[in-house]
Amino acid sequence: MTLSHPAERGDGRRGRFERLAEAASNLTSSPAFSVFCVLLVAAFFAVHAAGLSAEWQILVGDTMTAVTLLLLALLKNAERRAEHALQRKLDAIAAALLEQHEGHPGEAHEELRKAIRMEERL
Repeated sequence: MTLSHPAERGDGRRGRFERLAEAASNLTSSPAFSVFCVLLVAAFFAVHAAGLSAEWQILVGDTMTAVTLLLLALLKNAERRAEHALQRKLDAIAAALLEQHEGHPGEAHEELRKAIRMEERL
């Protein structure tokens, strides 16, 4: 079985994973999530400053680790989608320029139109 990134599918449809990743990306870039992260860091310092038991320290530390891993995965997903969209746009621009240079515009111009704002569809 070969694994491929969701952005590399040729059908142009967004699956459940893409919709979930987009919603999670929107949530994690919101002010509410920023406040949550600040509160989590404050809780980390408060637990250590208060000298609470090791269980509380481990709980807060593990929560911070889980949030960090989630953010890393979301960041990588967004990076790959943007990278793929940018490459498709560059390919479409190059093909359109080549067609224009050769004097017979055609399919590349349509591909260029499709490539505009592609990162929002991936």
